[in-house]
Amino acid sequence: KKPVHWSPSSRTALAEAELEYPEGHTSRSIYVAMPITVVGDNVPAEVKELLATPGIRAAFAIWTTTPWTIPANLAVAVNADLDYCLVKAEGETATGWHSDHLIVAEALVNSLAEKFSTPLQVLATFKGECLEGCHYQHPLYERVSPLVIGGDYITTDSGTGLVHTAPGHGQEDYQVGLRYGLPLLSPVDDAGCFTDEAGPGFAGLAVQKEGNQAVVEALTSKGVLLKEEQYAHKYPYDWRTKKPTIFRATSQWFASVEGFRSAALDAIRGVSWVPAVGQNRITAMTEGRNDWCISRQRKWGVPIPVFYDKRGEPLLTEQTLNHITSLVAQHGSDIWWAASVEELLPADLKHLAPELTKGEDTMDVWFDSGSSWAGVVQARESEGLRFPADLYLEGSDQHRGWFQSSLLTSVAATGKAPYKQVLTHGFVLDEKGNKMSKSLGNVVDPRVVITGGKDERKDPPYGADVLRLWVASVDYSTDVMIGSGILKQVAEAYRKLRGTLRFLLGNLADFNPASDAVPYEQLPAVDKWLLAKHAQVMAEVQEAYETYQFRRVFQSCVNFVSGELSSFYLDTAKDRMYIQDRNSHSRRSCQTVQAAVLQGLLSSLAPLVPHMAEDAWLNHPQHSSSSSSLPASVFLAGWAAPDQQWSSMSDAALGCWSALPAVREAVTKGLELLRAHKELGSSLEASVTLHVSDPKVASWLADLNLAGNAADELKYLFITSSVQLADSAEAAAAGAWVTKTVETGYDVAGVVTVGVHKAAGSKCARCWMYSTQVGHVSTEHQDLCERCVPVVEALGFKLPGTAAVSAAMPTAEKAPAAV
Repeated sequence: KKPVHWSPSSRTALAEAELEYPEGHTSRSIYVAMPITVVGDNVPAEVKELLATPGIRAAFAIWTTTPWTIPANLAVAVNADLDYCLVKAEGETATGWHSDHLIVAEALVNSLAEKFSTPLQVLATFKGECLEGCHYQHPLYERVSPLVIGGDYITTDSGTGLVHTAPGHGQEDYQVGLRYGLPLLSPVDDAGCFTDEAGPGFAGLAVQKEGNQAVVEALTSKGVLLKEEQYAHKYPYDWRTKKPTIFRATSQWFASVEGFRSAALDAIRGVSWVPAVGQNRITAMTEGRNDWCISRQRKWGVPIPVFYDKRGEPLLTEQTLNHITSLVAQHGSDIWWAASVEELLPADLKHLAPELTKGEDTMDVWFDSGSSWAGVVQARESEGLRFPADLYLEGSDQHRGWFQSSLLTSVAATGKAPYKQVLTHGFVLDEKGNKMSKSLGNVVDPRVVITGGKDERKDPPYGADVLRLWVASVDYSTDVMIGSGILKQVAEAYRKLRGTLRFLLGNLADFNPASDAVPYEQLPAVDKWLLAKHAQVMAEVQEAYETYQFRRVFQSCVNFVSGELSSFYLDTAKDRMYIQDRNSHSRRSCQTVQAAVLQGLLSSLAPLVPHMAEDAWLNHPQHSSSSSSLPASVFLAGWAAPDQQWSSMSDAALGCWSALPAVREAVTKGLELLRAHKELGSSLEASVTLHVSDPKVASWLADLNLAGNAADELKYLFITSSVQLADSAEAAAAGAWVTKTVETGYDVAGVVTVGVHKAAGSKCARCWMYSTQVGHVSTEHQDLCERCVPVVEALGFKLPGTAAVSAAMPTAEKAPAAV
């Protein structure tokens, strides 16, 4: 019999994991005088002399937030190492008190004087240990009780420094009671009402309601109530009924943790905790774990298979357990309730049936769930499952619940933890960081997020993938927020990803990897660079998945898609894809890279947005080929590991490529100056002269500009009609429409000077680049440049009326076309 958390509203014992501590709880707290009857031998002589003075009425002043436990008081406890005082209460307030001399903690004298609204004169000071051996009269009963030495739980943070001790209603009180041989008094029944043992004035009263009031009134009538006030603090509530609980001594079944606590702590250290702080939490909880109360007083649950004789003595042996286990295996756990005592007993014990009754307690549900490793994993190892489990996943509150109960049962039974890794997450809050509540109207229903609300303008149907992407986007190790604004942002990221996948799929419509792929060694520099960035992203994503950092997966993919891929590479690739010859080396190189990136992105995104990834996979152009080797599903394709040579680009080259965005931005700023004055429309109307002060970057840019592969030249990377590199900033600015100088930093590209000129020649009607060759390449295609004419002619395209126009042209005008 021990004090346990008891729920009067559920009429059952509760585990710590079945409690919650809502904000805003306020208790009636009282300060009570316990009149001293015996002064112990260790009390200093001068204090004894004062207490022996005729007319002095001295008392121990105690404080409690549970007035209803006063009838169960059996001791007052002090901290042996604290300093205590004998004080004299002076003033009008103290005239109505039974005792005008009080013993309190020295550190609390001033605060208590203020609280009691009466001066407290210090008469003597002494250590708490000196008080052991004193006795006092219970203020409501003819009962004398001892003053005892408690522990470190007695502090001067609040109260009086002396603790009212009721071993039947508190864990520390119970431990102190064991040490001093105090009885276990708990005059409260299952419904939370006083029993007859509490006395005629209290019997039948609900302890947390009228019982509390009756105790306060009784103390007041005895003149021992020094002060009553409201006290706000955390207090345990039943998580099912949402009503306050009490501590109450009852007969329960307990599992002792003491015998394997050190083994459990060792097992904790062998587990990978995500986040790592989880190890500290469960270690602290396991170190301080008391005996586990495994019985519950409920009408549902797994029964505790114990029989009781008429004296209340239990019958629970290995023989009875084995027999009942076999019955449960055949008929289920309800056999305990359905069968008679005789049927439940082994054959050689059936003669005891008339003297026995079945126990009605059920097993703690945390013992049930904590044993799940045995039935879910260990019992199915022959089916391919492994014990311990690879991962346990639940909320951060389960360090005191499922994670701990699973650990304790597994260590006790197998000597090891039931899991290799444990991942915990926070709770979902609304967009403002508030706890969700129906009464507040701030609950976000996942079904509404997926399918939409009644007003789809307010609650649009985002689909399951957007909800999953939100989960991946947040730091689950702490509490996370969700709301319409947040979902809108996630939906934008989703649309960006989906749009990019569609763009890639469209660009690969005529690409057959078997015949069209370009070997890595033959790729232009810009393609090799993108594959290097893609390999970096894939490495980040793989590491993030392995450590369950889904937010990093989301960020890496979205940043890559929005940045290097869409804003730069695919933007510059439009010319290669749409303008150049279908089978040109430059175009096929670009498709080779896009095919690799598409497969990597789908592999990375599939766990987060499975519907979108599968949709893209099923619409892959290769599926239309009879010789396609693509698996039927993205989830059958496995991880798209990047080729090792994609990471072979030197650090020097990567450093130069990392400087390119700053150079490109400087060019863009120069173009924007002309756009602001409406002197420039498309960037292709411009020709750029460029100077970069950093010699390394300048030399690298020069090499790109001379590549001649229709991919690396700067005019394609900056999307202008031409780019010339100048030897100096002055040369770059000479004759320009506008000049822009940008300081990018010595560790980027230094000072970038951009001179923007009007592009020479005429605009090509097909590629929109300006060229001096437009009109001089083909008599049939007068508005095309030297790049586009061969492509159009290879396609066999002819404009209506071309022959008539050609016949009417003067001979002199036809001459350039023959060149």
